[in-house]
Amino acid sequence: MGYAVPSAEVPPRGAVARADADDAPVVRRPLRRRATGWAVNGVLLGCVLVFLLLALGPHLLGYRTATMLTGSMEPAIMTGDVVVTVPKPAADLAVGDVISYRIPVEDHRVETHRVTEVTASAGVTTFRTKGDNNPNVDPWTATTTADTVWETQAVVPKLGTAIRALRSPVAQHVVQWVALGGLLVLGLSLIWRTRDEETTA
Repeated sequence: MGYAVPSAEVPPRGAVARADADDAPVVRRPLRRRATGWAVNGVLLGCVLVFLLLALGPHLLGYRTATMLTGSMEPAIMTGDVVVTVPKPAADLAVGDVISYRIPVEDHRVETHRVTEVTASAGVTTFRTKGDNNPNVDPWTATTTADTVWETQAVVPKLGTAIRALRSPVAQHVVQWVALGGLLVLGLSLIWRTRDEETTA
């Protein structure tokens, strides 16, 4: 008695063998490329946040920012730090507060120093200040009739130095070229991402 031996199915001539979808290789984006994309997005997000805090924050949230140009308040506030001040009722001004105000002499520049003496009378607040790193009290007495003074609430280390550096002509040219390069990289990354998606489809 004979038995038939099953033979492997042979595709017709001219037919092309196709692999099952489950057997198709999965192409994944290289980890380095994804990490680069995350880093670029993080830098861009950080720049946007800094811009919003410095440009729009004072108008929307009511605080002020100023760059410390001297070392008179070191080590609490270093040269190049950005000081963030908020309004405080002048009636609540007390010894030990660090405030920003226009000095009543010379060029009337804005100074950020610590209050050493304060008196109030008939709606006029009189005070004296001193830099933590200065040997003597400031040689003037300041007065204000305003309802508020500007008290330091936060210090952002070295942000002022970075801002001043970016305002220089050389830095502005560099920023322009970096921005152009960033746009090119962003465009290429979008092209690569599209190709990767087409490959994995």
